[in-house]
Amino acid sequence: MKFPNYFADCESDYKDAEYVIFGVPYDKTSSFRSGAKKAPYEIRQASWNFETFNFRSDFDITDIKIHDYGDLEVESFDTKTMLEKVYKISKKIIQDKKIPICIGGEHSITPGIIKSFADDIAVLSLDAHMDFRKQYENDKNNHACVVRRINDYIPVENIAILGVRSAEKEEYKEALEQKLFFIDSFEINEKGIDNAIKKTKDYLGDKKIYLTFDIDALDPAFAPGTSTPEPFGMNPFDVLKIIDSIGSNVIGFDIVEVCPTYDNGETALIAAKFLRYIIEKSFLKI
Repeated sequence: MKFPNYFADCESDYKDAEYVIFGVPYDKTSSFRSGAKKAPYEIRQASWNFETFNFRSDFDITDIKIHDYGDLEVESFDTKTMLEKVYKISKKIIQDKKIPICIGGEHSITPGIIKSFADDIAVLSLDAHMDFRKQYENDKNNHACVVRRINDYIPVENIAILGVRSAEKEEYKEALEQKLFFIDSFEINEKGIDNAIKKTKDYLGDKKIYLTFDIDALDPAFAPGTSTPEPFGMNPFDVLKIIDSIGSNVIGFDIVEVCPTYDNGETALIAAKFLRYIIEKSFLKI
């Protein structure tokens, strides 16, 4: 069955909306599995599965004014042009005093959004990979360079990564030298997610947070449909706790690297559910 191609319950027009969703169907730098460009459509389709009411929070998402702007036409562009398009729409949304929500696509899209924030913000990345390379496959805007490109716009001390468990040797050494804050999934497993959350919040303080959620932060058992799956990841309840802990500080977010070709819809489904939940926690400010 096909449902309307907009995110469920996003019935507000742009002018009245508090939150604006836009899709970036882009995967030109994918290095293992291609197909993330199909994710915005599949995540929107999956969103129609859920009740508007969340009994865990006693809240109904229809009480929030959300607009789905649709997809940017970027599939044929190089990374530089794609990022400029992402920057322009993000800048417009922020200038109009709305909260941007991006559905990827691959992770290379995120720096274009970070560039559009003028204030001193923090970025929390949930990701299996460090993504701190200077360039990869002769492209500094490759998905493997996301955190490095974010660092072009905000200082390294304003960046935190949770769930990481993969890095190239030189990339890892440089991250340590530059004191990039990260907590790997092995420490989360051994010491617990509550400990990781406390360390992260102590580090970032009370800064406004942009959350970039690469779905491969989850173990492939929970999110098999992703572009670069990496075993030994976090579980969905870990991520729920992270969202609970930062929701009141979130000023924008993206969900990236869902690759629908490689599962039966499970990953798009959990991405759609998380997207709804992050909006709710941001809105409620609790």
